[in-house]
Amino acid sequence: MQSAVCVYCRLIRHCRYIPPAELAVVRFLGILVFSAPLVMASGENPFGTTGIRALLLLRGLLGASSLFLRFYAIHYMPIADASVIIFSVPVFVSALARIFLKEPCSIFHLAAVLVTVVGLVLITKFPILFTRPAEGGYPVDIRGLVAAFCSTVFGASVYIVLRRLRDVHLSVIMFNFAWVAILETGTISLLTTELLLPRTVFDGSLLFGLGALSFSGQLLLTRALQLEQAGPVSMVRSSADIILVFAWQVALFSEVPDCYTISGAVLVTACVLFTGLRKWIDTLPENSVTRARMAWLLF
Repeated sequence: MQSAVCVYCRLIRHCRYIPPAELAVVRFLGILVFSAPLVMASGENPFGTTGIRALLLLRGLLGASSLFLRFYAIHYMPIADASVIIFSVPVFVSALARIFLKEPCSIFHLAAVLVTVVGLVLITKFPILFTRPAEGGYPVDIRGLVAAFCSTVFGASVYIVLRRLRDVHLSVIMFNFAWVAILETGTISLLTTELLLPRTVFDGSLLFGLGALSFSGQLLLTRALQLEQAGPVSMVRSSADIILVFAWQVALFSEVPDCYTISGAVLVTACVLFTGLRKWIDTLPENSVTRARMAWLLF
């Protein structure tokens, strides 16, 4: 999963001439090509049953929009800044679950959201707080900032839809996600930009790697969820993504984050870690020693 993040970060910055929508199409093509054999082998209806088709369509639209906006944000913001905003999704899922699924939202969740917002303010350096009128311009490109926040909202919404689809076979979800996403991002690409082919063999290999690793990332995430609780998996994935993206930003692009970005990233990562840890503790038996020791997280 982390390899996929590395490849698309490298690809977006190295192949800046390729529009974000076209990159998104490549990623979804990879998922479609590899998921089609799986759905055929499963014996399931590739397009799902009548009652869930609307949700499958919605999952594809939300997922495609989230990924397209993620690519767009990385085009116009430092990779680490955009990624921390986007990977804060687990913190906001609880708030959306409260609104749409009527799930309980504790004081802990409210505190986590507030601290995350503070961290995001430090990372994005909102103009009203960090820029004087005489300086002119914004410390970050407003297009990337808006895209990153919208990607986070769509990404959190995907979790809500997937909870509704928890009884649907994995291959059916991935297959429908891919073809719906290809239609959406392909249409955006055709309407807004011209088709641009990779200029070099190396660029083409990066595009192939993006498609292949996109599928493998989804597959490994699913396998991880089959072997371990969702809390620890989401905790490790989000925190590792944030840390590794910072490392890659410095190593690959020589972009050193400032103290505001580092402080904000620490706050967001801490909230993601504690949110995932709380989900795991909440699944433990009432008589568990670990649950008793960590009861302060369940308020």
